[in-house]
Amino acid sequence: MPGGKLKGILGITGTPGTGKKSVAPLAAELLGVVPFSIDELALALGSAEADGDGYQVDTARLRRKIRSVVPRPSALYGHLLPSVLDPTLAERVVVLRCEPRVLGGRLRARGYPGEKVRANLEAELIGLVASEARGAFGARTREVDTTSTTPEEAAATVVAVARGRAGGSRIDWTRNYDSAPKLRSLLPTE
Repeated sequence: MPGGKLKGILGITGTPGTGKKSVAPLAAELLGVVPFSIDELALALGSAEADGDGYQVDTARLRRKIRSVVPRPSALYGHLLPSVLDPTLAERVVVLRCEPRVLGGRLRARGYPGEKVRANLEAELIGLVASEARGAFGARTREVDTTSTTPEEAAATVVAVARGRAGGSRIDWTRNYDSAPKLRSLLPTE
C-alpha cells in the first residue's frame, strides 16, 4: 500500500497497555476502514471461554473465522494478532511499543496485579510481541513508540507507517536497562 489505499488487513498489535484500543480505531478512521478488536471478535464468534478473571481464546478456531468474517480492507487489533491473523491477509503490521517504566505505570493504573505487571513488562522489555509479529509477518512488520504521544499522534504515525511514509524502525528497550539495579527498578513493589 505504499502511498496508496489499503487493500488487505492492517494489523495493530503490542503488549497490553501500549495503546491498541485507543490508537487502532483512530488509525482505521484515518484510513477509511473498519476496525475490528480481536478480543471482541473472539467473544462474538464463540472462540473465547471465561477462565477465572479473563478469557481463554481458541486461537486456531479464531484464525479460521477471521479469514471469512473480517473484510478487506480493514484494521484488526489486539495482542493475539500474530496468532490469529493469517499472514497472507496482512498488508502491514504495526507493533505499538512503550518504554517499560511508563508501561508499568499504565498497567498499575488499570489495577493489574503485580505478577501481571511483571509479565507484561518483561514481554515489552525483550520485544516479545514484536518478535512474534516479525516471525509471523516478516518484513511487513514495523514498530511505533507510543511512550509520549497522544492516541491521535500515534494513529497518524501508524497511518504514515502503513502507507510507507515513515519507517517504524525496531525499538530496543534493553539498552536502557543494562544492569541488575536498573532491571529491578521495573519490578512491582507488591
